[in-house]
Amino acid sequence: MLMERILSRDNLLTALKRVEQNKGSHGIDGMSVKFLRRHLYENWDSLREALRTGTYQPSPVRRVEIPKLSGGIRLLGIPTVTDRFIQQAIAQVLTPIFDPSFSESSYGFRPNRSAHDAVRKAKGFIQEGFRWVIDMDLEKFFDKVNHDKLMGVLAKRIEDRILLKLIRKYLQSGVMLNGVVQSTEEGTPQGGPLSPLLSNIILDKLDKELEVRGHKFVRYADDCNIYVKSSKAGKRVMESITAFIEQELKLKVNRDKSAVDYPWKRRFLGFSFTFNKEPKVRIAKESIKRFKSKIREITSRSKPFPMEVRIEMLNRYLTGWCGYFALADTPSKFKEFDKWIRRRLRMCEWKQWKKPKTRVRKLIGLGVPDYKAYEWGNSRKKYWRIAHSPILDKTLDKSFWSQRGLRSLYNRYEILRQS
Repeated sequence: MLMERILSRDNLLTALKRVEQNKGSHGIDGMSVKFLRRHLYENWDSLREALRTGTYQPSPVRRVEIPKLSGGIRLLGIPTVTDRFIQQAIAQVLTPIFDPSFSESSYGFRPNRSAHDAVRKAKGFIQEGFRWVIDMDLEKFFDKVNHDKLMGVLAKRIEDRILLKLIRKYLQSGVMLNGVVQSTEEGTPQGGPLSPLLSNIILDKLDKELEVRGHKFVRYADDCNIYVKSSKAGKRVMESITAFIEQELKLKVNRDKSAVDYPWKRRFLGFSFTFNKEPKVRIAKESIKRFKSKIREITSRSKPFPMEVRIEMLNRYLTGWCGYFALADTPSKFKEFDKWIRRRLRMCEWKQWKKPKTRVRKLIGLGVPDYKAYEWGNSRKKYWRIAHSPILDKTLDKSFWSQRGLRSLYNRYEILRQS
């Protein structure tokens, strides 16, 4: 029985370590991950018995709203850490059963596959001449999954009735919002370790249909792009696949956000492409906008952070950001970002110097001739404008910020591209 494998010591220890590594926020009970191990130690006998007999009742998830890049909000459901641990243990046993049969064109939440692999695959299709894309947007996918459809698919591969009953309980555990528990008649809330696998299981039917029809496609979770050679073919495929999704999977396609268009006019996983015959991966405009918004937040003049703190915050954010977006074939953008970030920091530094006499003294200390220091130290120019002045460009230059600890985005990009 699968429940015995799920409750095996090795599987549970692996699940516990994974949940502790991922950390994450608390559920409705307020218990943080750091108390999970102790909680399991004190309550494991009763918890294991409830799981074995099918009497365990999951807690409702805690509703969290996060802004989406394209506007609107994405609804997350944060399970308690105990439920995260159990879901992780279930996912570890079910993944080897279901994953091998998934499509080669599916990349989201799968072992040894990544968003970068999906973008490279899409780039390959464009290079082959499939220069039109059907960008399918599934409306509130994680909130609209049909429970009966999903359980029907699971029941074909899982014979353990207690496990099936537990998974359905997780699907119907409810959502707590403002202290009130709301029932969940459909959907598989984003936020739990089991949700990504269940989403791939339900959408595998779509993948198989696209394969039978011979389409070139890339899917990452609910982001599905189908590549064709003409606008006419794209509109025809859009119509037929929309009908399949809505009739067979009982999901809804967002017709306002879905489109047949050139790939370089659409965004896929934060990236886009150039229109060249040999397309290059570039960072999508929306991703750049979000990046700059975060940098502006860290380098805001209204936030009186010490410069060392600002630089530490920048380094932490830029390291993670570059780790993902280094896939882009546009090194000039990273140089441009470096210059812009240094200008933002020069603006903050100038603001911190405050009084004209302090500015004069600081400039002289940086090797500026006295008369120039007096001229610029008493300047009435706005912060952003003076941050790009010749005097600050030369004194608070790249080497100055490097000595202060700022890591170059471009240098990081070059290292990642060579590795």
